[in-house]
Amino acid sequence: MRQGTEFILGRVEPAVGARRRVAVLVPCYNEQAAIGQVVADFRARLPDAAIYVYDNNSTDRTIEVARQAGATVRSENRQGKGHVVRRMFADVDADIYVLVDGDATYDAPSVNVMIARLVDGGLDMVVGMRRDQEQSAYRPGHRFGNRAFTMFVASVFGAALDDMLSGYRVFSRRFVKSFPALSGGFEIETELTIHALNLELPVAEVETPYFARPAGSVSKLSTWRDGLRILRTIVRLYRAERPLPFFGGIGLSLAVLAVALAIPIVITYLEQGLVPRIPTAVLSTGLMILAFLSVACGLVLDTVTRGRREMKMLAYLALKAPEAEQGS
Repeated sequence: MRQGTEFILGRVEPAVGARRRVAVLVPCYNEQAAIGQVVADFRARLPDAAIYVYDNNSTDRTIEVARQAGATVRSENRQGKGHVVRRMFADVDADIYVLVDGDATYDAPSVNVMIARLVDGGLDMVVGMRRDQEQSAYRPGHRFGNRAFTMFVASVFGAALDDMLSGYRVFSRRFVKSFPALSGGFEIETELTIHALNLELPVAEVETPYFARPAGSVSKLSTWRDGLRILRTIVRLYRAERPLPFFGGIGLSLAVLAVALAIPIVITYLEQGLVPRIPTAVLSTGLMILAFLSVACGLVLDTVTRGRREMKMLAYLALKAPEAEQGS
């Protein structure tokens, strides 16, 4: 018993109200070696949950193995994890959503603790913070990239999660149905994290074991290509959600460069009464004008961004809170 909520395997039974529906969402691409184990493990921990495997154009036996394991299998033809997650969030209706990769690297028993943390704390997202159990769990460069991106996001959006790229998450219905998914690939985890931080939604992390892939399962994540896409997504979201610091920083840089170019010209003019370097003077003037325009754009876009943030929050608040859903 935990503070009025009895948690038995996959069932979350509030002290008052109906039982919450749990959906396990598993995006998959060529995971025939692992998907059967994933479905079986989560079925054992969440016997009453609906388990959905969304296939993303697999060329192996992923669909067949997932169906044999007892999952509901659907397809998304647009290639990329972000497209799959957007489709899953739109199609599936539940009270609690568990998002997990189909590579059998995440710990199924941890889902009970993660759901209980979500329910007891009235949270919108709980992230499985990975703690690798084997040296081969993390590919070379992935650990460094995760830490670097996490630190960057923390510096831009404030206090961040310790594992912002984790693919193991539990969500409330409020979060899922108000999340405007725009990413198409592996940068979807970044977008989920920044969305929660930007709206200051209640989130938490739960430490979970992280394992190496089983034999025959190959990672589809490209260290450099997908790393650059994630970085580009962070910069894009920074520009969209923090336009004043973004364009203000550009304006400040241009202004400093303009002043640096202008100082020798001003000194020469004061000493000799001449402006011998007309092109440099014109360049300095143009850079200063661009600096003021950049800051002005930041001010205008900041007003627009505030309006967009308010609309996102209104969409979030338009959905009933979990307690209200149980009592209705």
